[in-house]
Amino acid sequence: MQPQPSVAAAAFLIADPARAAMLTALVDGRARPAGELAYAAGVTAQTASSHLAKLLDGGLLAVETEGRHRYYRLAGPQVAEALESLAAIGPGEVRRRPLSPLARRLKFARCCYDHLAGQVGVAVAEGLKRRGYLAAAPDKRFEVTPAGAAWSAAQGLAVDRLKATRKGLARQCLDWTEREHHLAGPLGVALLSHGCARGWFRRSPSSRAVEITPAGWAVLRQELGVDTWSLPTAA
Repeated sequence: MQPQPSVAAAAFLIADPARAAMLTALVDGRARPAGELAYAAGVTAQTASSHLAKLLDGGLLAVETEGRHRYYRLAGPQVAEALESLAAIGPGEVRRRPLSPLARRLKFARCCYDHLAGQVGVAVAEGLKRRGYLAAAPDKRFEVTPAGAAWSAAQGLAVDRLKATRKGLARQCLDWTEREHHLAGPLGVALLSHGCARGWFRRSPSSRAVEITPAGWAVLRQELGVDTWSLPTAA
């Protein structure tokens, strides 16, 4: 069976190292100018312009014009999830080099477009399942149990007010560093947004890294049994 043309076209676009670097730089959901993306990819402005045009034509990017400036972002969370999934199935190195400080922070806790990922993201999903708030369901979904809806409401998240997508309220997103699933979908988006508003999480202004505040650790520890001692150490 031959792959569908749309799959082949998307794979061709992502396969180029410079374009892959640009896409990866946008996985945090923020919009960035061409110059910043050129720097991330290690190419000239002219080369970056050509790559960005191809990504726009291929439907992987969207562009927003603000005055004379153009800002690029991923076309949607499905692009970020595809990139994370591809990274997760990529070949691992026999002997990995030590992680840089930024790579350690990203592995520990980061945003995957609009939801929490990394070791903390996976641990939160596991904690929600362990407490009976989420249950794995077919088609990479999570089912929000009655207990989960009640718990969410107690945290200030009204599940019944969230708008479900065609894939439901809660989805399983494969984490590219941990090779396990974290929580995505409207509930995952709301959890990260609500956590930032409550001062539990703090997003870095310059990267995808997410900091867990002391107040955040207190909530995670008490509500989900997630603490630093329970997480593996990044090598």
